Amino acid sequence: MTLVTAATATPGPAVLFIVTNSTLYGWKKSTYIALGNIVGLFCLGIIAITGLGTILKTSIAFFNILKYAGSAYLVYLGLRLIFQKHYSFPVIKNRAGTTDISSQKLFFQALAVAISNPKAIVFLTALFPQFINIEETLIPQFSILIAALMSFSFFFLMFYALLAQRIKKWLNKSERIKFFNRASGSIFIGFGLLLATSSNK
Repeated sequence: MTLVTAATATPGPAVLFIVTNSTLYGWKKSTYIALGNIVGLFCLGIIAITGLGTILKTSIAFFNILKYAGSAYLVYLGLRLIFQKHYSFPVIKNRAGTTDISSQKLFFQALAVAISNPKAIVFLTALFPQFINIEETLIPQFSILIAALMSFSFFFLMFYALLAQRIKKWLNKSERIKFFNRASGSIFIGFGLLLATSSNK
């Protein structure tokens, strides 16, 4: 449980994604991001538990295909933030947040961020077998493990989303939102480049 807590509480692409969008669109929209992330974790858990994660861990070619695809997507998100035009700041002041982006779009973007990192699959492949008894029924054990992972992830993501609301007043000036977008975009690109240079060890 300590390992799951550390893995879900540590800032990464999913945390950055929800913090950025919570600041821009409000914490209610962030709920769909958190849901997209945990659905992605569920998909990764299935991949890990069915043995595909082992294939990914041992196949360099397969790992690299997913790695570079995930890296490219994170870099794309970063560039889009950097070159995004200014927002309407009277809307930023609104506590309810703006609705100029659909909840469905945020959900699927978060889902893509969650499943685009092959390192997460390798992590789950290494994690899950340690807590599974092969002599007992697999589905109940998997359900407990993935439910715990999803619950912790949802809790921490929403924690970061609500925390991000505290800086909304700081974003009242256009130069600040421009700086925020560029800083967030640069970090996304950094995550993408780190992913591109990672290995499946």
